[in-house]
Amino acid sequence: MSTLNIGLLGAGRIGKVHGAAIASTAGARLAAVADAFPEPARELADSYGAQVRSIEEIMDDDSIDAVFITTPTDMHADLIEDAARRGKKIFCEKPIDLDVSRVRQCLAVVAEHGATLMVGFNRRFDPNFKQVREQIDAGAIGDVEMVNIISRDPGPPPLSYMERSGGLFKDMTIHDFDMARFLLGEEPVAVSAVGSVLVDPAIATVPDIDSAAVTLVTASGKIAQISNSRRATYGYDQRIEVHGSMGMVRADNLHETTVELASASGYQSTPLMNFFLERYMPAYRAEVQLFVDVVLHGAVLTATGDDGLRSLVLAEAAARSVVERRTVSVDEI
Repeated sequence: MSTLNIGLLGAGRIGKVHGAAIASTAGARLAAVADAFPEPARELADSYGAQVRSIEEIMDDDSIDAVFITTPTDMHADLIEDAARRGKKIFCEKPIDLDVSRVRQCLAVVAEHGATLMVGFNRRFDPNFKQVREQIDAGAIGDVEMVNIISRDPGPPPLSYMERSGGLFKDMTIHDFDMARFLLGEEPVAVSAVGSVLVDPAIATVPDIDSAAVTLVTASGKIAQISNSRRATYGYDQRIEVHGSMGMVRADNLHETTVELASASGYQSTPLMNFFLERYMPAYRAEVQLFVDVVLHGAVLTATGDDGLRSLVLAEAAARSVVERRTVSVDEI
């Protein structure tokens, strides 16, 4: 196999991102697009020379080697299992499901059929965050001791979206849980979290929170701290810092340009990149490239189904911590 023929299941916002990434990836071909709404599917398919097919037709077509699942979350686990049984290679946007037990069932089916499953934790593939990990692996800061992650959206999504999202921890913080695991090098064993509604009172009616702080602790005592907000008036705020026994490494925000103006009134820089589509597009391309390289060239798979499960467990523990106002052991979930 020299080219990976891919069927895209879902032509919404994130589906369009993956469609563009697939089309620009060497060794990948967007063969078909399926969506519950014909017009978005047709627009996306026409953009890249793909066919509009139903999910069933894509699953039945032996010439389609892999599927990218970008449908609503409540469809993910069923589609993963169906694809695994049919021998497809699978990429699925996070999360696999909102229920931990359902994810465990799904991963058992994946294992039973020896299927390839990659979960869309794209921030691992951000060039800046990836370099932070490379500095850690090179021993530049010694032993990792503390990780600080700041992740703040410019504004909250629509309430209609939040009602299906599973809550802030499973929708937003889950990326930060994966990043904390990626940088700590050890699995967290305890989670403490607090949450509030500070941005929009209507979010409490979902019910959900829009502001949170989480502390993760590993068995050896390493600490990760995560700060989340659904509001950042200055742009998409994405920063990480890792402190170690010999130093510190960090990745700061990306601005629209590197231009900075200095005058008697001070320094002025251009705004931050506005949202995840702009900020993380290189990361989306990089994760698609790795998926293709795994299938075609035997590269090592990262962001696995197990990674998806472990981050969801941390999200569940954080939600329980907020409700019960206590530290929650990961073993409880």
